Amino acid sequence: MSAGNRTAERPGPAAEERVADPPAGTFRNGGRFALLLGAGGVLLLLLSVAVAVTTGPARISVPDVWSAVTAHLGFGDSGLSPIRDGIIWDLRMPRTILAAVCGAGLALCGTVMQSLLRNPLADPFVLGVSSGASTGAVVVVVLGVGGGAVSLSAGAFVGALCSFALMLLLSHTLGGSTDRVVLSGVAAMQLFSALTSFVVMTSADAEQTRGVLFWLLGSLSGVGWSEVVLCSAVLAGCLVISLAYARTLDSFAFGQEAAAALGVNVARTRLVLLCTTALLTAALVSAAGAIGFVGLVLPHAARALIGSGHRRLLPVTALAGAVFLVWADTLARTVLDPQEVPVGVVTALIGVPAFVLILYRTRSTP
Repeated sequence: MSAGNRTAERPGPAAEERVADPPAGTFRNGGRFALLLGAGGVLLLLLSVAVAVTTGPARISVPDVWSAVTAHLGFGDSGLSPIRDGIIWDLRMPRTILAAVCGAGLALCGTVMQSLLRNPLADPFVLGVSSGASTGAVVVVVLGVGGGAVSLSAGAFVGALCSFALMLLLSHTLGGSTDRVVLSGVAAMQLFSALTSFVVMTSADAEQTRGVLFWLLGSLSGVGWSEVVLCSAVLAGCLVISLAYARTLDSFAFGQEAAAALGVNVARTRLVLLCTTALLTAALVSAAGAIGFVGLVLPHAARALIGSGHRRLLPVTALAGAVFLVWADTLARTVLDPQEVPVGVVTALIGVPAFVLILYRTRSTP
C-alpha cells in the first residue's frame, strides 16, 4: 500500500496496535532492559538518599540513620542523642526525600509536556506556572497578604493556579492549538514575572528582597514532613494519571492529526495532562521554589537510554530526576559550607552543559 493510501485510510483498532506497539522481540528486550534499569535506579536512589543524609557538618553514619528511621516508625529506641536524632529526622531526612520527590515530579512533567506539545524545549515552567507561584509567594511575603494566616507555600500554590488559569483562557481564546498553548504560557510567564519584579522593587526591603531572590532560585532549606507528604501524594496521583495515558502519549509522536485518526480525543487528553502537570508543578514550586533544567534535561537523557515508549520512559525519567536532584541539593548545601547555594543554581550549572551535550549528540536527528 502506498504512503498516500495509508494516509487517506482511517486506521482501525488493529492499526492502532501496530502503531502503538513495537515489534514483539524489541518489546521483550526493551522490557527486560527497562526492568533492570528501573531496579538499578531504585537502588541508586536509596543509596543516594543514605549518602545525602549522612553528608554535612555533623558526622552521621548510615547505622545512625537506620536507627533514627526505625525508631520513628515505632520499632524500638534509636539510642541516639536528641540532637543527632533531630538532625537526621527533622532536618536532613525530609529535605532529602523532598529533593527526590521534586526531582521525580519535575522530570515527569517535562517528559509529559515534551511529548504532548511535541516541543523538545518544553519543561514544567513553559506554562508560566513557576512565574505565577513566584508572584504568589512575593505577595504573601512582601505585601503581607493574609495577615500571617497564609504561608509562603500557600501563596505560591494559589499564584501558580492563577497563572495556569490565565494560560488556559488565552490558549482557548486563541484557538487552543499546540503552538497557541506554548505562546500563551510564555505570555503568562512574562506577565507574572513582571508583577513579581514590580512588587519587589516597590515594596520590599533589602532583607525581604534577598530572601525572595533565594527562594525564587530554588531552595529546600527548612522544609518539613508536611511538605514531603503533600508533594509525595500529588506526585503519586499525577504519576498514575500519566501512566494511564502512556499509550496515548505514544500516539502524539506522530502528530495531533495522527493521534486523532487513531481515536484519541486530543482536546480532552491535552486538557487532562496539562492540568496534571500544572498541579504537580504548582505543588513542587510552592514547596521548593523554582528549580530549573530538571524537567528539560532529564527526559532527553532518559529517552537516550530507554527509548520513547512512555510506559517505560515515565518511571525511568522520574527515578533519574529523583537521583539527580538529591545529589544537586547535597552539593548546594555542602560545597560552600557554611553558606548554602540555591539548588536552582546548581541544577543550572549542571544542566546547561548537559543539555548542550545532548543537543550535540542529537544534532543529526530530524
